Amino acid sequence: MKRTIVTSLLIPFVVFAAKALAGEADIVDAVVYKDRNNTWRFDVTVAHADVGWEHYADRWEVLAPDGTVLATRVIYHPHVTEQPFTRSLVNVHIPDDVKVVRVRARDSIHGYGGKEIKLELRR
Repeated sequence: MKRTIVTSLLIPFVVFAAKALAGEADIVDAVVYKDRNNTWRFDVTVAHADVGWEHYADRWEVLAPDGTVLATRVIYHPHVTEQPFTRSLVNVHIPDDVKVVRVRARDSIHGYGGKEIKLELRR
């Protein structure tokens, strides 16, 4: 009986610890291309120890130097067995005066805060 109670009490802590240990989502690589229609394409690689729907990298963003969000790529499901993973975003409009952008990722528990990458836009 005591063993069952102790086990029942420990399970939520183990689950919580696993979620917390997954840490923040990091951008580990990013490439930007200018398309023919004067928009931009981003290929971004994210690393995160996804544990399932409870804790996973759920988006990445492209930001102007002043912090304005220029584009968001939503990630609709966890990538537990595919790490790191790369996703693209096309038809991104970036003002002509923006010469450098920052790419950051977010996870469903910690939000933003992992490794970011800065990219120079070659016009």
